[in-house]
Amino acid sequence: MAKFSYKATDAAGKTLTGTIEAVDRNAALANLRKENLRPITLTLSGEKHQKSVTINSLLGQSRVKINDLVVFTRQLSTMVSAGVPILRALNTLQVQAESSALKSVLETVVKDVESGSALADAFAKHPSAFSDVYINMVRAGEAAGILDEILKRIASQQEKNASIRKKVKGAMTYPIILLIITFVAFFALMLFVIPQIGIILKDIGGADAELPVLTQVMLGISGFLQNQWYIVIGGIILIVVGVRRYLRSPRGKAQFHAVVLKIPGLGSIIQKVAVARFSRTFASMMGAGVNVLEALRVTGRAIGNVSYEKALEQAVVDVQNGKQLSQALMGNKLFPAIIPQMLAVGEETGQTDTVLVKVADFYEEEVDTAISSISSIIEPVMIVFMGGMIGLIAASVLGPISSLTTSIK
Repeated sequence: MAKFSYKATDAAGKTLTGTIEAVDRNAALANLRKENLRPITLTLSGEKHQKSVTINSLLGQSRVKINDLVVFTRQLSTMVSAGVPILRALNTLQVQAESSALKSVLETVVKDVESGSALADAFAKHPSAFSDVYINMVRAGEAAGILDEILKRIASQQEKNASIRKKVKGAMTYPIILLIITFVAFFALMLFVIPQIGIILKDIGGADAELPVLTQVMLGISGFLQNQWYIVIGGIILIVVGVRRYLRSPRGKAQFHAVVLKIPGLGSIIQKVAVARFSRTFASMMGAGVNVLEALRVTGRAIGNVSYEKALEQAVVDVQNGKQLSQALMGNKLFPAIIPQMLAVGEETGQTDTVLVKVADFYEEEVDTAISSISSIIEPVMIVFMGGMIGLIAASVLGPISSLTTSIK
């Protein structure tokens, strides 16, 4: 008998972990299903990861790109709807996969499906490639016998999410590049230009020449950076590492996500992105036949903001206590009033997924407009900031030169 470690969800949607003894992996999966548990992961106790995974991670190839996953999902949907057996379809796509990361994942998935695992259970062993939303929707599609239709929904949802993510990144790329250039230029001037200018000023005005306060400050900063550069670099590294560790901790992440929602301008965009993601993800899961409680839990984790995850966890409790979801979200400042109102309409008509898809479309358009507006504001602000820093340095140099020139005349 072998011992397996498992992670599974029960009928109420609660996640459980533990160990189980069985002859092999298939027997362990069968035993878990007999106990009304849905396996998420199942690994042999003491089982080691393959070395190829470690090598791929070192080479930066361990993560499946979203575009590769979308193409795979659409191709799998087409093949399944055409009547191709799932195992044959997976084998074909594994051979044709251009991405080494996806090929590696599909090799394991094919072996698990050959061993009798459900497709969702095979996907669940690769959380870095397949999200909770993906796995739960595939599981619902298998149970309802509409896997091809569900895979189409998943691919469409992934494309929408990737589109929003790309727009947000695109809006932030230009100001970040300008900020980096500004700081590089500042440090270059401080380390190489200002010291030489200081020497020239002292040569012209003499050792007793009294320089303006601004120039003295700039020369002081320059001297500190030249002599104590290791302290500056070490301090920057410590600050970056400390901030990253704090933001990765549960408490730090929760506080950061709460703070960014309150930043004028940026908070509004983040809220619209979160609401659009909630609407589309929840609609997809409801359309796939996933029960409301499980859909809320998975959607909360998929939004990517701890504040929204906690709000949906509270909504799960309220729904369990007999409230409608529209009532549970009513009055929550994280969700605009239109969300509970549209949910109420969906609950009355039985078309919650259709209604929320329209809400998602609306907020995605709002995100596009907001990003375009903030991009047009950020660019001139960053240029003014960059010019201000360079102008400050120029003033500290030109001021004493002008003063000394007047004195010589």
